Amino acid sequence: MIEAFQLGFMQRALITGILIACLCALFSVFVVLKRLSFIGVGISHSAFGGVALGFLLGIDPTITAIIFSGAVALLIGFINRQGRLHEDTAIGIFFSLTMALGIVFIGLSRRYNVDLFGYLFGNILAVTGGDLLLVVILSPIVFVLILSLFKELLFLSFDEEVAQVSGVAVSPVYYLFLLAMAVTIVIAIKLIGIVLVSALLVLPAATARQLTDHYRGLVFYSVATGVVSTVLGLFLSYQLDLASGATIVLFAGALFFTSLFIARLREIR
Repeated sequence: MIEAFQLGFMQRALITGILIACLCALFSVFVVLKRLSFIGVGISHSAFGGVALGFLLGIDPTITAIIFSGAVALLIGFINRQGRLHEDTAIGIFFSLTMALGIVFIGLSRRYNVDLFGYLFGNILAVTGGDLLLVVILSPIVFVLILSLFKELLFLSFDEEVAQVSGVAVSPVYYLFLLAMAVTIVIAIKLIGIVLVSALLVLPAATARQLTDHYRGLVFYSVATGVVSTVLGLFLSYQLDLASGATIVLFAGALFFTSLFIARLREIR
C-alpha cells in the first residue's frame, strides 16, 4: 500500500481526495440534518452541463462547471425561496434541463473521449497538478466559510423559522451554503465522478448519525468516514484498476452498513 502512494499521480489523488473528503463530510452533516440529500444529486448532475460546455468552447471544463453549477445552485435556492415550488421540484427541473443541455453540448462538440468518462465516474489518472493546486486554493476558502457559519447553518438545519426570528440572515446563509457546495462538488468530480459525488454528501453523515447524536460527534465521525473510505478506495482502485469514484463510494457504503450493525447491537444491549 505504501509503495502505491509513492507514485506521483497517487500522491496527487491522495492529497486531493483527503481534502475533498473532509469538505464533503462537513457538508454532509448539514445535508443529512436538513434533509437535502437530493440537492447534491441535482447540483452534481448540473455540473455535467458545465463540463460539456467547457468541451464545446475549448476551455477548462472545471472553470465552466464551477460557474454553471454555482448558477444552478443559486437558481434552485431562489425558486425554493419564492415559496411556490418545493425544493425537490426545483432540483428535478434543473436536474433534467442541465443533463439535456450537457448532452446537446457534447453532441455539438463531437468530443466523446476518455476525459468525459473520467468526469462521469472518477479517474485517479485524471487528477493533474493543476487540479491539485485548485483544490489546495479553494478548500481553505470553503472550510473557513462553512466553519464561520457553522452555528447559523446548524440553527437552519434544525429550525429555519426560529433561526430567522432569532436574527439569523437565513437567505444569505442559505445561498452561500449552496454556492460553497457547488464549488466543492465541482472540484470533487474528477476524483469521485459526477454520477457518484452526491454519495459523499450523504453517506459520511448518515454513518455518523448511527454512532452519535451530538453535533461534534457527527462532524468527527463524518470526516473520519470520508477520509477512511477515500484512502482505502483509492488504494483498491489502483490495485484492481477500477474507477476511483466507485471504489470510494463502495467503501463509504460498507462503513454505513457497519455503523447500522453497531447501532443495532447497542439497541439490543
